[in-house]
Amino acid sequence: MSQEYGADQIQILEGLEAVRKRPGMYIGSTSTRGLHHLVYEIVDNAVDEALAGYCDSIEVIVHPDNSVTVVDDGRGIPVGIQKKAGIPAVEVAFTILHAGGKFGGGGYKVSGGLHGVGASVVNALSQWLEVEIRQDGKIYKQRYEKGKTMYPLKVIGDCGPDEHGTKVTFLPDDDIFEETVYDYDTLKIRLRETAFLTKNLKIILKDEREDKREHVFHYEGGIKEFITYLNKGKTPLYDQVFYCEGTKDGVYVEIAMQHNDSYTENIYSFVNNINTPEGGTHLAGFKSALTTTLNDYARKNRLLKENETNLSGEDIREGLTAIISVKIEEPQFEGQTKQKLGNSEARGAVDNILREQFTYYLEQNPSLSKTLCDKSILAQRARAAARKARDLTRRKTALEGMALPGKLADCSDKNPENCEIYIVEGDSAGGSAKTARSRNTQAILPLRGKILNVEKARLDRIYANAEIRAMITAFGSGIHEDFDLSKLRYHKIIIMTDADVDGAHISTLLLTFLYRFMPELIREGYVYLAQPPLYKVEKNKKVWYAYSDEELNSILKEIGRDNNNKIQRYKGLGEMDAEQLWETTMDPERRVLLRVIMNEDTTSEMDLTFTTLMGDQVEPRREFIEANAKYVQNLDV
Repeated sequence: MSQEYGADQIQILEGLEAVRKRPGMYIGSTSTRGLHHLVYEIVDNAVDEALAGYCDSIEVIVHPDNSVTVVDDGRGIPVGIQKKAGIPAVEVAFTILHAGGKFGGGGYKVSGGLHGVGASVVNALSQWLEVEIRQDGKIYKQRYEKGKTMYPLKVIGDCGPDEHGTKVTFLPDDDIFEETVYDYDTLKIRLRETAFLTKNLKIILKDEREDKREHVFHYEGGIKEFITYLNKGKTPLYDQVFYCEGTKDGVYVEIAMQHNDSYTENIYSFVNNINTPEGGTHLAGFKSALTTTLNDYARKNRLLKENETNLSGEDIREGLTAIISVKIEEPQFEGQTKQKLGNSEARGAVDNILREQFTYYLEQNPSLSKTLCDKSILAQRARAAARKARDLTRRKTALEGMALPGKLADCSDKNPENCEIYIVEGDSAGGSAKTARSRNTQAILPLRGKILNVEKARLDRIYANAEIRAMITAFGSGIHEDFDLSKLRYHKIIIMTDADVDGAHISTLLLTFLYRFMPELIREGYVYLAQPPLYKVEKNKKVWYAYSDEELNSILKEIGRDNNNKIQRYKGLGEMDAEQLWETTMDPERRVLLRVIMNEDTTSEMDLTFTTLMGDQVEPRREFIEANAKYVQNLDV
């Protein structure tokens, strides 16, 4: 007889046990990214109060034990009894999954909180959580431990009639998270972005740990100020940031943009303050409206002749920094990660509002419009030249006989998963590396001197650069619109430069090129930085290598400091013979590699960092170096 399958066979995980059992389903991961997500969830609930017009300020405090407090001056989570559950509404919000003011349309018109489950998920994944509410002259409090209620909601004091808001303090559970130390800069970047996207909302971030820091983010201009911030380090093509807003088909649209003299486009899209790195319908609406409107203007004003082809979207977006922010009642996201918007009405709303207001803007500013058209026409010509150069760099089949770069020492294994390529500066280090390598799986590509700074160059110059062409051909994946990850010939791309200022500059130039033209390589974790040792220590015919000053001191402490110690400070890779280079930097059993990672939560900040370091503006670069000098470990000047 077949086994019965009925209601009793369905397992119910009581309360918040489901979240504790499978945390990744609810916050993405239990890594440091998931840890920071807990803060964003509580902050997002407070931001929802701000979007609804009830909250002016949010304070986030990181305490010495890495517990976090989030305080807002919103209405305060309701404390009345929720009829269906028979317990106070605040307890429902913190202890019952899929409970909150975001379901049923009554509480919030738009909301950014994760599936409306934020508070209960944070509670489930914390060792303890305390919530305090100021409402109607009373202060209410409740405590939970690992998601379980410790005592009924109680009144702990009185407050003024005008005092209102919610205070949540929680300590992430170290049984759940791999790492429980909060990174101040990660929180700072996300909270700054949130403040830009919610004009007039003040967000204060305080760190009570050793370094004691504080930042206040408050932007009356909202996303207009965001554009100015992102364009720091570039020269704007026109002074004024274009801004428009409007509502259509229930979608509230805000757009801010400004072109600059660079050659890269940086466009960020948001839905209910959630970053959508994969874009979606709102981004598609923006691109189509921008392309159509500028082409129409250029034709009407004879800036484009009849026999000339229309400007492409890419031509028009060259050097553009833009923010598209939409607020929508029921956003539909494609995929689990909320990275792409699917609502069809968002496309029409963005297209309609931008087309109408940008047309008016162009007509009102004829000299600006001509500058914009001229830049786009130049970009069109450069793209045509780049196309010819690109055809030369495309990897042809063996029949057509286009060989790999002459200076590449390739590996014999043809399975990309087993293969790695070392990008090495200079012929002498390249020679050592070629001798040292394991020929089966390690390829060596020496580069002569510093490669082109792609932050300051157009596509045609980039394709014409011999060193860049050598890399494109060796990798096999193509770049830009031709990029195809499946054709990548090596699953480890290792940048190996000297441990000095010049080496750091070459690494940054290479990373800038990869980030701007092959970002998928970084996103998928294929890019690494080799870590050659800084010191060689010899004593009584024994040898030790130190990769930092701390390690050197530790070795000297262990072997005893005396006159028998021979300490060599390596100035460059060329000072090592092949055997030493293999032992310290290339042997997979012993080497140290740093993987370059890209966090989608901080993309705008990464763009700004590359522009600051590699762009034309000296002042922002000086400010950046001064602010970050204390984090530099081995500066050799």
